[in-house]
Amino acid sequence: MEAKLTKKSKREYGDNLAGFIMSSPALILLIAFLIIPIIYTVYYSFFTYQVVRPDNIKFNALNNYAKLFKDANFYVALKNTIYFTVIVVPVQCILALVLALMVSSKKKGVAVFRTLYYSPQITSMVIIAVLWTILYNSNANTGLINAFLKSIGLQPIDFLNNPKTAMNSIIFMSAWQGAGYQMMIFIAGLNAIPTEQYEAASVDGADWFAKLIYVTLPGLINTIKYVLMITLIQAMKLFTQPYIMTKGGPRNATKTLVFYIYEQGFQKGNFGYACSIATVFFIIVVTLSIVVKRISKTN
Repeated sequence: MEAKLTKKSKREYGDNLAGFIMSSPALILLIAFLIIPIIYTVYYSFFTYQVVRPDNIKFNALNNYAKLFKDANFYVALKNTIYFTVIVVPVQCILALVLALMVSSKKKGVAVFRTLYYSPQITSMVIIAVLWTILYNSNANTGLINAFLKSIGLQPIDFLNNPKTAMNSIIFMSAWQGAGYQMMIFIAGLNAIPTEQYEAASVDGADWFAKLIYVTLPGLINTIKYVLMITLIQAMKLFTQPYIMTKGGPRNATKTLVFYIYEQGFQKGNFGYACSIATVFFIIVVTLSIVVKRISKTN
């Protein structure tokens, strides 16, 4: 009996060791590029630290945070981030689900449409932002969208230079660009739904809408929760689009929290203050993720 237990223990030890060795590269990268930067960010948030003067670092306790919560620009960036997230998350997820339903069949030629819908996702966001900046150009001679509007007798729209339309323009572009990734996840979820459920619904006389409500959506509930979570986190990290397309303008209409962190840390050199903003941003994202996860568990 003891010999059997010893062999079992050795086998378990060997399996655990093999698992640790195989996962160690990922753990090392996780610690080096996530855990350690988080620790240093929180540490430097309690200091006055100028990037151009690294020797002149002074401990200032909670002064950065006191300044942060009195900073009007911080609240503007927070409002813009929340607005973008609240709008783009449902729009992008619904668009992705509609695309997935359209291309989930096994008909000939569907793979072409899957590739077309997914292609924006594998293209650099910088390139896409530059292309959409050209599309949104207010000059009807160079901006393709305004050229189209002019051709049908409508007035050109100043998409990126008007505070009322700048963020909405970025939202439209972002939803179009990101929907392809969520579409592929929804397709995987649709393929996991047993065909017997659809056959039983057909026998009961259910039409396509009834199947969608009573078979498809319940079968995708876990997929929907996952897609909502990852889309929420990605939306909160908005940076590239406003940086390339509007530089946070006009009149701070597209300045987000990540953009504000970059502006304070790398443009103005207020590294300690930027770290305090990043710390608060991290707490907001983690808290929001926990709340959404708990809400999804109760439903």
